[in-house]
Amino acid sequence: MMEQGSWRAAAVRTGAGDRTSAEEGVRLAYRQAGLDAPARIVWARSPHEAVRILMGTAPADGTSLGDTGPSVREAVVGRPWAAARDRAHRQLGPEGWSGHWRATGAALWESTRTLTERVRSGIVEDLATDRHEESLIRLLLLDAALGQHDAPWLSAFDAGDTGPLAGIAAVARDAGWWWPYENVAVISERPLSLHRDEAGRLDRGDGPALAYGDGFELYAWRGMPVPSTFLDELTELTAERIRDEENAELRRVMLEHYGYDRYLEASGAVPVHRDETGVLWRVELVGDEDVVMVEVINSTPEPDGTSRTYWLRVPPSTRTAREGVAWTFGLGAEVYEPAQET
Repeated sequence: MMEQGSWRAAAVRTGAGDRTSAEEGVRLAYRQAGLDAPARIVWARSPHEAVRILMGTAPADGTSLGDTGPSVREAVVGRPWAAARDRAHRQLGPEGWSGHWRATGAALWESTRTLTERVRSGIVEDLATDRHEESLIRLLLLDAALGQHDAPWLSAFDAGDTGPLAGIAAVARDAGWWWPYENVAVISERPLSLHRDEAGRLDRGDGPALAYGDGFELYAWRGMPVPSTFLDELTELTAERIRDEENAELRRVMLEHYGYDRYLEASGAVPVHRDETGVLWRVELVGDEDVVMVEVINSTPEPDGTSRTYWLRVPPSTRTAREGVAWTFGLGAEVYEPAQET
């Protein structure tokens, strides 16, 4: 049996797993569903490659995939999940289940769900050439079991080496997504590398945030998808380049990387208001909301006697420095008193 911490580790584990154990897990999952084991198990280096194999645009182990037969996902995965949920609801009741889910898989599911959606969209964007092909790919992705990314639910249902989820759990320990069909099962390897920020979002500034063995990669900055070439530009950014960027989301990434305070200085911004709380700065951006920041000086001196300057980004509707500083404390300008700062 795996504890919750072990399932959390399984969800983000990278590198090759034990193929023999994963294949045994697939066979067990079929037997637990009352089905014969698949005649053939095929490995792919990524979910991207698995979809290509199923579409017939990539060879399976150097040969044709052959007749897969119909998908048996509902029997092998869908029904066991539904039965596990029913058992948990009967045992715990609605309120008990809600508390149990929050204590086990909920937080992990939030980050894992975002990751799986990003992988799906990346595959569709890369492979679909028209609406018909896009529809086909999306249907194939719906046929997939999520392997290691099923960890949040396995954590909640306390899946171990025995019981109705044992086969699904065994695959999740050592593999990524997998596709169960009547005659064939296709299993994807786990990614080679995964980079996330403290919030669990895909994030890397000097390479792919997610990379698989076949070359399928996803690039992201603090969760936002970015082109692979975009990251190369971040080391040579200028205020002019940021201002000229037409994509508002990419411009925000540039601003975060460049620094709002640095951008204000380099773009020749001028203060629009000042009072005893600080200085309010505003820069207009074409096609996007204004960058509005309050410059404040820490009232507590540093050990060397100097006072540190802070830049606080505030809503574009802010009209005074006091209003902006008050907003950062969750207060209105009329009730904010600087003497109460801590």
